[in-house]
Amino acid sequence: MITIDAEKRELALEVPSAELKKRKKSWKKPAPRYTRGVLAKYAAHVTSASLGAVTDADLKL
Repeated sequence: MITIDAEKRELALEVPSAELKKRKKSWKKPAPRYTRGVLAKYAAHVTSASLGAVTDADLKL
């Protein structure tokens, strides 16, 4: 369960660490939604929001 306290600006994940480890171990990266075209190029080259969400030509497909 996830508890959100907006007043305190807190988010708490109430899941045992053993369960998180189990989920992480079985997780598989999903296939890309777009494999061709502009959206595929954008998805392959855009940086995260914390880095400005800009495209970076140095990234490899």
